[in-house]
Amino acid sequence: MTAGEIAAKFGLELRGDKNTIIRGVAPIADAKPGQLAFYSTEQNSAAFKILPISVLENTRASVILVQPEMAEHAPAGRTLLITDTPRGYIVKILGEIYREKPRFGISHDAHIDRGVFFRKKSTVYVGQFATIERGAVIESDVKIYPNVFIGRNVTIGRGTIIKSGAHIENATIGADCVINPNAVIGKDGFGYTRQDGHNVFIPHVGRVVIGNRVSVGANTCIDRGAMTDTTIGDGTKIDNLVQIAHGVVVGSECFLAAGVGQAGGTVVGDRALLGGHVGVANGIHIGNDAEIGAQSGVLRNVPDGDRQLGYPASSGTEYLRLYAWAKNNYKKTTGKK
Repeated sequence: MTAGEIAAKFGLELRGDKNTIIRGVAPIADAKPGQLAFYSTEQNSAAFKILPISVLENTRASVILVQPEMAEHAPAGRTLLITDTPRGYIVKILGEIYREKPRFGISHDAHIDRGVFFRKKSTVYVGQFATIERGAVIESDVKIYPNVFIGRNVTIGRGTIIKSGAHIENATIGADCVINPNAVIGKDGFGYTRQDGHNVFIPHVGRVVIGNRVSVGANTCIDRGAMTDTTIGDGTKIDNLVQIAHGVVVGSECFLAAGVGQAGGTVVGDRALLGGHVGVANGIHIGNDAEIGAQSGVLRNVPDGDRQLGYPASSGTEYLRLYAWAKNNYKKTTGKK
């Protein structure tokens, strides 16, 4: 694509040669001629680091996405795309440049029961050896990759992509979701009771209800509810190897990093962030905008906006104070550093 085409599509101000060809996208410090890069002083969260201005001044990128006040620092002769929010637009540009070739059609090797409802069959892709059982509803523009299993009465929302090996039962999935390879959604949870000295399984009758724009990572498991639904809010992003147990409620726009494990009945508010390998005990409530550090064990409720870490998880300052106290006492008692 050319810089002019990108500028026109996204309504960006262009300075320089509109015919500059973009052959790829790269980080600004590593970009080569023919590539597009971005530089931004936006600080959307503590995770974003602002690079030294010298990185912009010395970049070799042919096209630079940059804020108006930073444009004067770009090397002479480069083509600039001007916006107040380069971080937001680089996501859109990446999606445009590296857009996957559209897929349509239903493979002759797919197994589709009678009674499957397609909203607009001509817009749907179903790959080899995929199975869709009776009563499933497939909305328009859905892409179902090879070896996917979709059980009875499952609903798949418009534009959702389901990657190879995913297994979905007892679920309603919203629009524009991505279900990555080998995710398992809607199987029975780990629900048992002990009777007469034996572990007895509790039948599960709930479903999994997933909102719009949700991403579910590879090998992640989301269990159906025992009596109430397991629900995932709009815009939530779930990493690989996450376990979400029966009856869990996860709010909108959350991040759950790899290895998170949520026991049954836990509730996570909107925009919460759970770091890698966080464990959440049964029935715990985590508030809106809360952040839980990696490998923490959450054993008590977390208030809105609180930042916790450690095992058992506690507020960041409290945890660091306890850590420092333990370390100092260890030095005193052992004489070791």
